[in-house]
Amino acid sequence: MKIKFILPALEEAVSPFWRPIKYALFPPLGLATLAALCAPEDETTLWDEHVERVDAEDSPDLAVIQTYITNAHRAYELADRYRQRGVYVALGGLHATSLPEEAALHADSVLTGMGEQVFPEFLRDLRRDEARPLYRAGNVCLRDVPLPRRDLIKREKYLVPNSMLISRGCPNACDFCYVDSFFRGGKRFYTYALDRILREMSALPGRHLYFLDDNLFASRPLAEALFREMRGMGRLFQGAMTVRDAQDERLVRLARDAGLRSAFIGFESTNRKNLAAAGKRANLDQDYERAVRTLDAAGVMINGSFIFGMDGDTPDTFRATAEWAIECGIATATFHILTPYPGTALYERYRPRLCVRDWRKYDTRHLVFRHPTMSAEQVEAGYWSAYRTFYRLGNIREGARHHQTSAMRRKHFLYSAAWKKLDPLWNFVIRSGMLGQARRVLEHTLR
Repeated sequence: MKIKFILPALEEAVSPFWRPIKYALFPPLGLATLAALCAPEDETTLWDEHVERVDAEDSPDLAVIQTYITNAHRAYELADRYRQRGVYVALGGLHATSLPEEAALHADSVLTGMGEQVFPEFLRDLRRDEARPLYRAGNVCLRDVPLPRRDLIKREKYLVPNSMLISRGCPNACDFCYVDSFFRGGKRFYTYALDRILREMSALPGRHLYFLDDNLFASRPLAEALFREMRGMGRLFQGAMTVRDAQDERLVRLARDAGLRSAFIGFESTNRKNLAAAGKRANLDQDYERAVRTLDAAGVMINGSFIFGMDGDTPDTFRATAEWAIECGIATATFHILTPYPGTALYERYRPRLCVRDWRKYDTRHLVFRHPTMSAEQVEAGYWSAYRTFYRLGNIREGARHHQTSAMRRKHFLYSAAWKKLDPLWNFVIRSGMLGQARRVLEHTLR
């Protein structure tokens, strides 16, 4: 069987003139894992429209298309074109899981939940011409899941091809979390076996790794065992952790000795009422400043995530949040506008307030619901002003000044400036095929 796996992109990600670096960071590991579940005799290809043009005029036996909310429009367009030519189309991913009835209008089969369970069942049925319109995943066993088909990944097209997972899902259940909707009706957190993780890691060349887990530290026993195994490997890695874990000096030292150099932390808001209303219980009554100090003392940079548009926010929130991040020495900040994704508890609660249905606007850059005190224009203007404030060159220097060592100050400045101040250079690097050289610069900066 000829099987084509496709990750569609946002329209802006395939501009003929501009290629933002954020779309060339990581390869689609989920699809590469599904490809590993195919039979050896299957002819499989993997296409990521963020980094390459997808030829939708061919005729594979099966097109497997991954959806999330902001690529749904493009996913449906590709699916419809394939079905018009008689190609069997399966839609899966977060958006298809959240809205299977909508996805069914554009697919022969809709695969919901984790593909490790439903995809092999679907393939067996398809080979017997007995495929069903809908497959729902329940609890999943990850013990026998093969490693992703990395031979299908075009490494040269990504800044961070060495991305991997040690777990799926997250034990926390934040109301706004899109990923949590993926696991409704079953367990929401799974881990891979340590020996499988080490086997996958050993096959990855170079020094740098990026763990894509929603929370790399969610299983403390697994994380600690992994970090002990990684000591002496010479790896440098990045991953996500909670504010609570960042305050644990012993855990942070263990991760640092294993190679942790940059941590993604969802601070979300400095307003306790906002955190409680959003179900971000893991951040309640946590000492943000202590978390920052602990990581800084260990030489670990922070990518802080913040959400605007919560009911307790005011026009002063945007600048205050950016200034707090600068004063704490946060190296890079990612700002978002609160977005109620279908399938989440937040979506059900905000349903009467929703005023935008176009899924392309659900990109955390637009306000899609009615805020109690601010207009959409105010929230969106505040969002962009926070980015301008945080990444102003003088404020990058100011943020770097708050670190304890000259090495951390230098890393902060280089990392932050390169991420947001050099967009034209990144566009040139991507189009010139020089991401391999840029990867070496990244490794040098993270040392």
